[in-house]
Amino acid sequence: MTDAAPEKPVVGVLALQGGFEAHERMLRSLGATTRQVRVPADLEGLDGLVLPGGESTTMTLGVERESLAEPLRALAARGTPILGSCAGLIMLDTDHLGLMDFRAERNAFGRQIRSFESDVDVRGLEGGPVRGIFIRAPWITEHGPGVEILGEVDGHAVAARQADMFAVAFHAELGHDDRIHRLFLSRVAAVAA
Repeated sequence: MTDAAPEKPVVGVLALQGGFEAHERMLRSLGATTRQVRVPADLEGLDGLVLPGGESTTMTLGVERESLAEPLRALAARGTPILGSCAGLIMLDTDHLGLMDFRAERNAFGRQIRSFESDVDVRGLEGGPVRGIFIRAPWITEHGPGVEILGEVDGHAVAARQADMFAVAFHAELGHDDRIHRLFLSRVAAVAA
């Protein structure tokens, strides 16, 4: 008797605006099947979801226009792992989709001209710090007891986890370090098992 090969996880990437294609490339390089999410029906059958970087106001308007807010909340309530990066972190906060118990400050590190790269030690991630790419990046200003802060830059929280949701203030999809996506996919696999 032979074991069947495990199926590839299906990970949706919110594709209303922003850097969704870079996340798709990273996820596919790690063996996931990706699906662009634009309408509620695109959420059906997903094993995980990524909320990419971009412009959070434009993303919020797109979520409202496509009536995605409640289906996204229902997906999270079912325990589907979610990763938010940069604007995706903002979308997860209590003032937007309300999926994670924290508040984010938009453009916290400054305007576009203040974009930078920095090494970020992310708790639970082996292999040393991640090179974070911060572009008009937010940070977490306050959080509830269920939120674990996983990384900081200059004393500001820039990576967090709550249950099976992860949020990073930097662009994890840019560059060559795939460890944030690997960590996320490990949770996708664990939840699917």
